[in-house]
Amino acid sequence: MGALIGALVWKVSGVPLTLSTAGGALISGLICGWLRSVHPKFGRIPTSTVWFMNSVGLNIFIAIVGISAGPGFINGLRTQGISLFLWGVVATTLPLILGMYVGKYIFRFHDAILLGILSGARTTTASLGLVCDRAESQIPALGYTVTYAVGNTLLTIWGMVLIVLLAR
Repeated sequence: MGALIGALVWKVSGVPLTLSTAGGALISGLICGWLRSVHPKFGRIPTSTVWFMNSVGLNIFIAIVGISAGPGFINGLRTQGISLFLWGVVATTLPLILGMYVGKYIFRFHDAILLGILSGARTTTASLGLVCDRAESQIPALGYTVTYAVGNTLLTIWGMVLIVLLAR
């Protein structure tokens, strides 16, 4: 249902905006999760199935991303040089470091919740899994949910907007 909603495209001033099928599935997941919190018997998934999806499914996803990105990564290094990789490191690392300091010293978030927030903001489920494993707790997931939803939605929408703006 969420994928169908995400497949819809709205044109705003000639710019096509969509949640994408993944974004639609995320929104429907958030709604179903809320419904489950209100009605605990709704959408019950066995614990072993949740473990399987979190562990095995996540690892398969990471492997597929790596296999798909490998040729493009090597081609990018060949054509653009190591500077493209180094700028990618800076663009990936700097917001996380700033986010840690802002979250800890300005907003005074608990460390576990802050790491969940940063995982969600980067839309990186793998890092949330690692943080929860290291913390031996699901507390970091409290900070993950909202920032993941917002980050994934903005990533989808602004990715399309930037492509349209840069294509002009």
